[in-house]
Amino acid sequence: MNQTAVMHTDLDQLAERVEKAAELVQQLREEKARLARERDELASRLEETVKRLQGQDPSALVGEIQTLRREQREWQGERREVASRIEALMRKLEKLET
Repeated sequence: MNQTAVMHTDLDQLAERVEKAAELVQQLREEKARLARERDELASRLEETVKRLQGQDPSALVGEIQTLRREQREWQGERREVASRIEALMRKLEKLET
């Protein structure tokens, strides 16, 4: 009887951990979707800016290009961070399943 209670408690704890992990995965998916939307919006803005700035002074464009490249690096860094967090969570979930 005592062993059954311990197993039940262990299962409850495991269930809580799985629920927390599932919530975190959902949050990360939402964050990833938000970042993808923002990335697409920035890509669209970049395209519009390129069209608008065609034929203008090249030296003025250099600053804009540098800013856009910095933003791109930041987005790529965030994207890598989200991907690594999702991968870590998936490994944890896989361990829980075994």
